[in-house]
Amino acid sequence: MKFKITSQLFFAFVKTLGFLFLFLFVGLFLDSTIISSMYSGSQIFTNIFVFIGFFVLYYRSANRIRQLMVHAVLIGILGEYLFSLGLHMYAYRLGNVPMYVPPGHAIVYIATIYFCKKRIIKIYKTQVEKVFVVLILLYALLFLIFANDIFGFIMTLAVVYLLRNKPRERLFYLSMYVVVAVLEIIGTTFKCWVWPDTAFGIIPFLKSANPPSGISLVYFLLDLGSLWFYKLRNRTAWERMKRIRIIQEL
Repeated sequence: MKFKITSQLFFAFVKTLGFLFLFLFVGLFLDSTIISSMYSGSQIFTNIFVFIGFFVLYYRSANRIRQLMVHAVLIGILGEYLFSLGLHMYAYRLGNVPMYVPPGHAIVYIATIYFCKKRIIKIYKTQVEKVFVVLILLYALLFLIFANDIFGFIMTLAVVYLLRNKPRERLFYLSMYVVVAVLEIIGTTFKCWVWPDTAFGIIPFLKSANPPSGISLVYFLLDLGSLWFYKLRNRTAWERMKRIRIIQEL
């Protein structure tokens, strides 16, 4: 029985986040310094690859998910130009904001939602959350010890602390932490982007790794912003959803 449950959890992970990680690996590899050393215009390959992935996911999704994807792209554009080009908190390989980044944010966001919506994940929600908390703390601790990542460790503690009394949101944000950690490791390893050695290059005494382990805390703004836009455009549907949640919790 335990083997069957473990297998179901594993396949739920593979069908959502597993495919996402493979997608990220291939897409970011095409924008890596390995490929760009052979062809200077290699970033266009990643642009095409990610846009194809975005539109396939978009047309296979329900209307609510489609709206969230569009909102995530818009927020991604604003956030990237503000944080990267405006405030110089991190830098992309060519000093630009690659075209693939905003739709890439949307794909990461929606894939995490799909993972959390899987029936077997919902059934064993508490167990999955515990596993993720252990992995997250271990990951941040290793970065603190071996990369002097004080900034990332503090943000990780902030994530765990903020989610302690948020049972409804906890699974999603813990899952997002794991997804962003994998995304950042792939992206920085392939040198698609780089983080400064202090917190956003702004706080000199707060040492940071490349990438900082808890940077998912910033990505959470993507979810909050997307939901805010959705609520503005769908007030009636949102109020109905809230009433259903209240009834389910009684």
